[in-house]
Amino acid sequence: MLKKFDPAVDKRILIMLSGIVWSILGIILCYLAVHWLSQTTMRNRVWLGSAGIILALMIHHFGFLKLVNKNIERILAKEGKVCIFGFQPWKSYLIIVIMIGMGAILRRSSLPKSYLSVIYIGFGGAMALSSIRYHRIFLKHAFRLK
Repeated sequence: MLKKFDPAVDKRILIMLSGIVWSILGIILCYLAVHWLSQTTMRNRVWLGSAGIILALMIHHFGFLKLVNKNIERILAKEGKVCIFGFQPWKSYLIIVIMIGMGAILRRSSLPKSYLSVIYIGFGGAMALSSIRYHRIFLKHAFRLK
């Protein structure tokens, strides 16, 4: 009976959806950061924006890219259809909830938004960059026969 309600999709679709989710979240975080930077001086925009971009490249290369590769390997190793929520291991959802909570706390803190923009560009940019791997793997596997 529960099997009927299992939201399962082809693993290629799951990889595509993962890329879309990571892209959208990355863009949202960067949008917030750019909005906050627009309210500061040009000099601060350049310095803080540059710091955010450097942080994004570091998070992408040393953190998220490895995570994305593990997720892709895990998804591709599965047989048949995969639960739509399976783009991350279940234990990672706890980390996601903690990160969302920390983001909400930081947004409401007294920390100036221009400084917070560095963190948002860092994580948002890293998510957007890392989503490219999902998109690339999806396109590579999209037209393969089962």
